[in-house]
Amino acid sequence: MNTLKIAIQKSGRLSEDSLKLIKECGIKFSNGKGKLKAVADNFPIEFLFLRDDDIPGYVEDGVADLGIVGENVLVEYDNDVKLVKKLGFSKCRLSIGVDRNWDYKNIKDLDGKSIATSYPKILGNYLKKNNINAEIHEISGSVEIAPSIGLADAVCDIVSSGSTLLSNGLKEADVIMRSEAVLISGKNLSAEQEKTLNQLLFRMESVQAGKSNKYILLNAPNDSIDEIINLLPGMKSPTVLPLAMEGWSSLHSVVKEDEFWEVIEKLKEAGAQGILVAPIEKMIV
Repeated sequence: MNTLKIAIQKSGRLSEDSLKLIKECGIKFSNGKGKLKAVADNFPIEFLFLRDDDIPGYVEDGVADLGIVGENVLVEYDNDVKLVKKLGFSKCRLSIGVDRNWDYKNIKDLDGKSIATSYPKILGNYLKKNNINAEIHEISGSVEIAPSIGLADAVCDIVSSGSTLLSNGLKEADVIMRSEAVLISGKNLSAEQEKTLNQLLFRMESVQAGKSNKYILLNAPNDSIDEIINLLPGMKSPTVLPLAMEGWSSLHSVVKEDEFWEVIEKLKEAGAQGILVAPIEKMIV
């Protein structure tokens, strides 16, 4: 049987981002409110909606074949699963937070202090690596209130924007690890399931490649084409088509998302006109 069961967080930002990627891969399904299972209409995959902390264990035990989970959860629980792919969304940091009035200089300031966290394994390893002797208070949820109620001197928790720390009178002092969503799998997939997984990965990679690139169309005088081609290598080389106006051509190419503003300035300097920049839905490389 080649159907895959994939575990996804049942609510929250990671859930929303995961389902968005699945839908962008052209996989159709209906997950009505409160449903804990769903089956895709046009791809051999079944969805299980679970607590994020439980996902690595379900994958290890074979209840689910795949899972999408935060890298921080994967590292903390250290289950016997395979990291298949980093997915590039739901990025965050696991950081030390301290009172905003604390003149904190570096990790050594935590020596002899107490730290509240939901990630005792990651924090413990970090402290050990830096030869810091601190007491770890393991708690689940509402970690940020620990200093204000006298439970701990500092916290170690997930940070995205930092607003939660700020609203609790804290500031981000040290980053322990950077995390993003990852796709994991069990270690006993059948050959048919591996084939289905590869098909899913192909779709995911096509969507990700599209998001990280832009499609550019521009008009340019023919005597500037060589210079512009050097600025726009594209996937292999730009497409050049003659325009009705003599001495001008249209160039079509692809440029990386994080480079295109700088490239556009150089294109204008080289004589390009009528530059159009369009998003790419999917890109097969």
